[in-house]
Amino acid sequence: MQSKVAALTMVRDDLFFLRAWLHHYGEVLGRENCYIVNHGRGEAVAELAEGCNIIGIPGDPHKNFDMKRWRLLNNLVEGLRCYYDHVVVGDVDELVVVDPDLGQNLLEYLSGKPLRRALTPLGLEVVHRIDKEPEAVTDRILGPRRHVRLAPHYSKPCVISAGTKIARGGHFTKLDKLHTPDELYLFHLKFCDFPEYVAAMNRRNAVTQEIGAGIKDTAIGRHWFAEARGEDRATFEAFADLPMHDGFDMKPYRQAMHDSWKARGNTGFWEFDRPDIDAQFELPERFFGVF
Repeated sequence: MQSKVAALTMVRDDLFFLRAWLHHYGEVLGRENCYIVNHGRGEAVAELAEGCNIIGIPGDPHKNFDMKRWRLLNNLVEGLRCYYDHVVVGDVDELVVVDPDLGQNLLEYLSGKPLRRALTPLGLEVVHRIDKEPEAVTDRILGPRRHVRLAPHYSKPCVISAGTKIARGGHFTKLDKLHTPDELYLFHLKFCDFPEYVAAMNRRNAVTQEIGAGIKDTAIGRHWFAEARGEDRATFEAFADLPMHDGFDMKPYRQAMHDSWKARGNTGFWEFDRPDIDAQFELPERFFGVF
């Protein structure tokens, strides 16, 4: 049993994304080093994640859900760091990947990395090009899905080996040094499959409806609310309009993160600019089958 790297997430009913999370982290790190907060104690989550460390908590809807969630995750990260060198923490639809060109998996890669820092992978959002990708996703996502768009919002300091506080959403820490390894990526899966997106949004809208509060009264992302959702098919059709960039050179975007690195006001957190960038890329074949 390795004791170098642990993975931590929180999930409620998102079995499609949990299955991908388990394939990725469970296979590389070992399920005994995967920690899953089972929000609502869902039986299907517990069954799917058998062999992992499952922490069941009540699932009562709450308008400050995200604040409570990250308070719990912060404390779990700090505790797990007593036993692991690195803790990878994030949403269940976020996967940290090492570029296959390096010839190392995530465990091998992190086992050789210095400690007392946070690593910030470059954020890439997998998008389902419904005009080009008719295949259904089965056991693996990359391959049937081959397109990504730049997503600075998902360039998160999510590989933690230092004592620090992580902001709500996982977007910032209180560490003043930025580490963005060229070979590290964070793939966000929200838009990786049209049918699964519709099902997930239906679940989220049902939760906010049960809470009974509006967007301004909650600490939950706008996308959880039906009134901010938009038309699903139009959202996916619009991916075809994003400018396609040749190649897969991400160094300029990592450099932009460093160029804009600064204190986040007087909060104690540090940040870089996260502009909306209209750019998509076709993934090199070396990434196919990674998850």
